[in-house]
Amino acid sequence: MIFYHMENKIGSFILPRLEILRSKILGNSYLDKISNGVLDLFFPKICFGCQKEGEYLCQDCQAILGISGFHHPPPNFGGRQTGNLSDLYWAVEYKNSLIKNLIQKFKYEPFIKELKESLSLLIIDHFQLMDKPPNFTDFLLIPIPLEKRKLKWRGFNQAEELGKELSKFFKIPLINDVLIKIKETLPQVELAAEAREENIKGVFICQHPELVRGRKILLVDDVYTTGATMEECARVLRKTGAKEIIGIVIARAAPGQDQ
Repeated sequence: MIFYHMENKIGSFILPRLEILRSKILGNSYLDKISNGVLDLFFPKICFGCQKEGEYLCQDCQAILGISGFHHPPPNFGGRQTGNLSDLYWAVEYKNSLIKNLIQKFKYEPFIKELKESLSLLIIDHFQLMDKPPNFTDFLLIPIPLEKRKLKWRGFNQAEELGKELSKFFKIPLINDVLIKIKETLPQVELAAEAREENIKGVFICQHPELVRGRKILLVDDVYTTGATMEECARVLRKTGAKEIIGIVIARAAPGQDQ
């Protein structure tokens, strides 16, 4: 029993420090060409679920996450169907503590960019589990954009990183310089559901309308809660002339769960 508690304490102490070391090395322009094999040798990935060495999310822990193989009905934004976002696909419920931990470590310090692989795989598995997966052959992928200050702070746009992985899977192009955020906003997670819509209103523009006019769009983000951000982006793209806009996220959260 004593050994068990000591093992847990050692794991909880070492795991975050390995995360920080890996993220700092990968974020260093002089060291970013180090092969994953060399990096894994000295700073191994450890599963966030069971602390087994090898991956941030091992197959055993992924298997118990409850990845959905069903397509749920389109979301109602604020209790009404808006018509801007045509549909929504999501892989897991955000209320799962392991999913929360993975997404938070991806978006916040230590900013583990490598988590894009494990997290995007959850979305990919969602589609692979479907009896009749959708055909996105003629779609474009567009990530929800970040404001410049937040992009500089994090060093990457998490939605864009997910989009890169999905682009490989669906074999469709990702365009990340069309939809941009022109104003700083309060973090959505700090606001009540009714305040989120007002907070995000008018902060996005489409700077290359010719690229989306008449096209079908997959709008990529990490978490869908009230839908305010994704709905506003969809509104801008629809106004620009996009033919259809479908949202894709890792997780669906109930209001208050993303805090």
